[in-house]
Amino acid sequence: MTTTASTTTAPVADARALGLAHYAARGVLEHVLARHGTTFQQQIALRAAVTAGAPQTPDDLVTQVRGSLKADPADIRATLDELLAKQLLVADGAHLRPTDAGRELVAAVGAETAPITARIWGGIPAEDLAAAGRVLALVTERANAELSALTT
Repeated sequence: MTTTASTTTAPVADARALGLAHYAARGVLEHVLARHGTTFQQQIALRAAVTAGAPQTPDDLVTQVRGSLKADPADIRATLDELLAKQLLVADGAHLRPTDAGRELVAAVGAETAPITARIWGGIPAEDLAAAGRVLALVTERANAELSALTT
């Protein structure tokens, strides 16, 4: 008697799978951000300012956010203006620095998302996370190179 084992094929990592994972996770974050009246791009810019070792110039922050989001520099500058208007960033000479309210917002969002993040990522074997990390780093490197070639 011959038996056949049932096999489950693991999904293949591709651009669609990456996009679906990104937007699912981003949707969770945007839900939390909405409770604070903050947009995704504002959070990215504010986080860049909060985690910097020293106050950043607007150009420094535009460069950092553009490197992450590939957003238009004019849109990023508008985001910085929004953060200044909300008093989450303050001008300090030629630099922008986060206010206490800005730091508190980043901390509050981090605290709210931490248990959600733990549920999303929890239970994934370390070797799977390491493999995924290597693949994502390579995809990011290659996509950045392609984007650079398209824009130069």
